[in-house]
Amino acid sequence: MNKWLEIVIGLFLINLSIYLVFVSSQWGAFWNFGSAAWNLLKGGFLWGILFGGIIFIILGISDLKN
Repeated sequence: MNKWLEIVIGLFLINLSIYLVFVSSQWGAFWNFGSAAWNLLKGGFLWGILFGGIIFIILGISDLKN
């Protein structure tokens, strides 16, 4: 992948995860179903997006070195 594209995708995914945290805490009508299983899935989705963004940033930085 292009090194700049990897960095942009990584930053987008990190910002998306932060946005989802704020949206679910303020306007929780869509995300708030009140069950522990749904909370587990939401948390796993959030951590997946966050770590995916970090991986893309690391890949982009390592491509900048080359």
